[in-house]
Amino acid sequence: MKITDVEVISFRLPINSRGTKWGYGEASAQHDGVQSITRISTDSGQVGYSSGGVHSYFYGANAAEVESVIKPLLVGQDPWDRELLWHWMAQHRGISEGLLGNIDSALWDLAGRVAGVSVAQLLGRARTKVKAYASTAPNLGSPDVYADLARSARNRGYQAFKVHAYIFADPKTLAPTPGKPSSPREDVEVCEAVRDAVGPDMTLMHDPWGVYSYQEAVYVGRELERLGFYFYEHPMDERRTDPYRRLCQELDIPVCSPELTDGMHYSRAEWLLQKASDIGRIDINFGGITACKKAVDMYESFGVPCEMHVGGHGNAAILGATTEETCEFFERGLLYPDVDYDQPPLYLNTPCDPMDAQGYVHLPQSPGLGYDFNWDYINDNLINRPGTGADGRQVLP
Repeated sequence: MKITDVEVISFRLPINSRGTKWGYGEASAQHDGVQSITRISTDSGQVGYSSGGVHSYFYGANAAEVESVIKPLLVGQDPWDRELLWHWMAQHRGISEGLLGNIDSALWDLAGRVAGVSVAQLLGRARTKVKAYASTAPNLGSPDVYADLARSARNRGYQAFKVHAYIFADPKTLAPTPGKPSSPREDVEVCEAVRDAVGPDMTLMHDPWGVYSYQEAVYVGRELERLGFYFYEHPMDERRTDPYRRLCQELDIPVCSPELTDGMHYSRAEWLLQKASDIGRIDINFGGITACKKAVDMYESFGVPCEMHVGGHGNAAILGATTEETCEFFERGLLYPDVDYDQPPLYLNTPCDPMDAQGYVHLPQSPGLGYDFNWDYINDNLINRPGTGADGRQVLP
């Protein structure tokens, strides 16, 4: 079997957020964004997919970079040589970790479809369901808004709840700000309201998205300890590890990082050696399923937990191939008041993370990564590209 083509299918998808000049997002009126699907085709007729863009945090490939750097590497190669192809792409200066993750995930999806099993089974399946935590959107409003959302999450069955409080926004007006100065005291007020709302037994976490100084991180960490929070994610800028090392020594609450540091599993090994976090963090944007599996295996070898960052089909496959002792939770979100997260996005017929009343996500078990694309919607919303008609339509899949 040989790879014959790699292509990007781009289509419109409505979203309710926009970027600000400070590099963060805010709620907005609905408008069209771009979601993309990467498709790898073979001479046997088998295909593999990955997806990214505005619906998810995950990297969405574009046609230009696939044509210029991915196709010259992959076309004519055996897709079963995933490790070899991964190293070729990882060493290529024109391929980002996000693009690498996108292509690597499509190769794993292809392998699962050919074998007729899920990617978790290819990796070595350990479980079919995972405890979920509800992960809030940031800048939702007053502490009472967060408290109400936490109660709703508990009633829905969630066993855990993570707070994103005031990030790049004024706590009172919610107007966009540069990120610093941050709002540690207002963040603590949100965390207090959430704990009061759900009582002492629900597992709680806090993620300020790296906006605190060291002194602020210590203050908030001690308040979280008082409130009985489980972990403290990405409190400071992750471009420096020594403040994290000192913070881990100072606090009892486990620090969960790095969330957004480049370097794939290699940088996670450095953080582990520096004792700069107590719980690891990674996702398929950093080198794909191949790099994530290397990272979680490393953490398991050292007896250190690792929480997957966000949800998605690729992360779900990793969770299915690891035990709860290493990767405990599936992150479900971001959640907003009065928005039904259980409703799948328009380009999917079914979500990747259906959750039961006991708070467990049931992981995809169909061949590959388990994508169930709504091709009718995708065809009706294609963005014009070479080889399509004037309105961008073509027959898919």
